Amino acid sequence: MNQVNLIARLTKNPEIRAAQSGLTIASYTLAVDRRFKREGEPTADFIPVKAFGKQAEFCEKYLKKGMKIAITGRIETGSFTGKDGNRVYTWNVIADNHEFVESKGETHEAPKEEPRREASPDTEWMNVPDGEDLPFL
Repeated sequence: MNQVNLIARLTKNPEIRAAQSGLTIASYTLAVDRRFKREGEPTADFIPVKAFGKQAEFCEKYLKKGMKIAITGRIETGSFTGKDGNRVYTWNVIADNHEFVESKGETHEAPKEEPRREASPDTEWMNVPDGEDLPFL
């Protein structure tokens, strides 16, 4: 079975082109964080991805640099003869499905800090800001 599942961020906006047949093709790279990091080694892998047809049109319309997405697809390998006469081997992930992993406002933003609630110096009661609902009332 040839199936790939990735959750990662786009390194740049997808490149969109049309084949001679009119089929839309999207190409982009995902930066996938490595689970185990060793000093002096890369902390991410950069995975080339291609999408075709409706999936490519989705990429063109919705995907932007820095977005965290999930894709499912398959690995496709190939080869060609380079200008120097040597055989060049290639591979890409062909995306069959794209999903958003985070909400629109979360992309590239630091997590928001919760407002601090300090105990009153006279009591052990906690001050709750006006207008805030308490979960047990």
